[in-house]
Amino acid sequence: MSKKKVGIIGCGNISAAYMKNIPNFEHLELLACADIDVDRAKARAEEFNIPHAYTVQELLSDPNIEIVINLTIPAAHAEVCIQVLEAGKHVYVEKPLAVTREEGLQILEVAHRKGLLVGSAPDTFLGGGIQTCVKLINDGWIGTPIAATAFMMGKGHEHWHPDPEFYYAKGGGPMFDMGPYYLTALVALLGPIRRVTGSAAVSFPERTISSEKKRGQKITVDTPTHIAGVLDFHSGAIATLVTSFDIMGGTQLPNIEIYGSQGSLRVPDPNTFGGQVLIRKGGSDWEPIPLSHGYKENHRGLGVAAMAEALISGQSDAHRANGELAYHVLEAMHGFHDASDSGKHYVMQSSCERPAPLSPDSVL
Repeated sequence: MSKKKVGIIGCGNISAAYMKNIPNFEHLELLACADIDVDRAKARAEEFNIPHAYTVQELLSDPNIEIVINLTIPAAHAEVCIQVLEAGKHVYVEKPLAVTREEGLQILEVAHRKGLLVGSAPDTFLGGGIQTCVKLINDGWIGTPIAATAFMMGKGHEHWHPDPEFYYAKGGGPMFDMGPYYLTALVALLGPIRRVTGSAAVSFPERTISSEKKRGQKITVDTPTHIAGVLDFHSGAIATLVTSFDIMGGTQLPNIEIYGSQGSLRVPDPNTFGGQVLIRKGGSDWEPIPLSHGYKENHRGLGVAAMAEALISGQSDAHRANGELAYHVLEAMHGFHDASDSGKHYVMQSSCERPAPLSPDSVL
């Protein structure tokens, strides 16, 4: 069976999930990891039985590695992605694709010039929860989608994350941290976005870290922490999206709901692969729908496996968590901020294909 050899750059908090999962995918083989802190790479290699712990340059120079997963901090995403592509390797990067639109376009341009693939998290939309919802919409269970609501509201990451500073720097905030999950799910469900508008604010200009290691340290907030937006889709559907790190008392609002001409659909948390799917039609109560697809647990790396399948099969639509989708989401996130600053709608300059659905029996 064909396998694509994988290297990981960035051995921080999120790397453990990828290192645990990658060996379980049919078309992936984890060959090496690297970090600017080589001791951290060595520790991860020992923990997950990875053959090689490299410097970044050593990993890029290894001719056996075909796909590199970039798990660096967002500010380094573009620089590292371009280094990977220039080294002749396909790249899959944690969300967001890049911090700026200019950097995102540069990544896509280099990939096109080199004839290589770019992929980006999130890949949670390929999990059983959202894929079940995609199938329900495609099969007409709620009729024509008319509207949607999406809410990601919490009190911020300084309460639990050991190094939360970058969440409040430029390129951070709830939109750039969690927005990719919600926007990618909405595009998977409703198709590409035509325009957006929104309002954004910094409710607390300074944050105090309460997690261990840095407890009591102050963070200056340099990015909006509450963003309320509206999206118009090319399909005609209109969605409301709120992302916030400023909700100290919690909420009972749903993560995502889709409202159709014949019923409503409650979508699971897009930061998970499984979850409960509910549907409501007419005057009935919400009814649970069994998940029609697999990949219900934490399967981070699923998008990399789909990329490998596309490379092996030659079927481009198998590469679902692709760079064009990730750039479309990146542009929309900036669009909310631009609309808030200008007081006008932001008209999207990019588009993308609605990702091809997985079949219920897909094995990646």
